[in-house]
Amino acid sequence: MTAASIVLTYVLALVLAGDALLSLRPPAFISRCLSGVNFPRDWWWALIGIKALAALGLVAGALRHDPSVAATVSLGVLGYFLFAIAAHVRARFLGSEFWLNCLGMTALSALVAGINVAQAMG
Repeated sequence: MTAASIVLTYVLALVLAGDALLSLRPPAFISRCLSGVNFPRDWWWALIGIKALAALGLVAGALRHDPSVAATVSLGVLGYFLFAIAAHVRARFLGSEFWLNCLGMTALSALVAGINVAQAMG
C-alpha cells in the first residue's frame, strides 16, 4: 500500500469510528436521517456495530499494509453507503443529510475502495 492509500484508509476508518461513537447517543442530524429513511429505531444499534467493525477492518488492512484486506472492507463500506443512497431515494428523503452526509460518505468510500482495489489487483 502507498502512503496516500494508508492515510485515506485511516481517514475513512476514523470517520466511521466517529460516526459509530456519535450514534451511541445520536445527535439530531443522525436521528433525522435514520427516521427520514424509515429505518426502524429498534435496529439503530446494528449500524453502530457495522460501522465499528468496518473501521476496525480498515485499520487492520492499513496496519498490515495489506491492500486486499483494505479493498475488501472498503468495498463493503461503499456497498453500505450505496444502499443508504437507495434508502434515501426510496423514502424521498433528499434534504441536506442526503446531499452532505450520505453522498459525501459515498464519495469518500468510493475513493478509498478504488485506490485499495487498484493496489490489491496489482
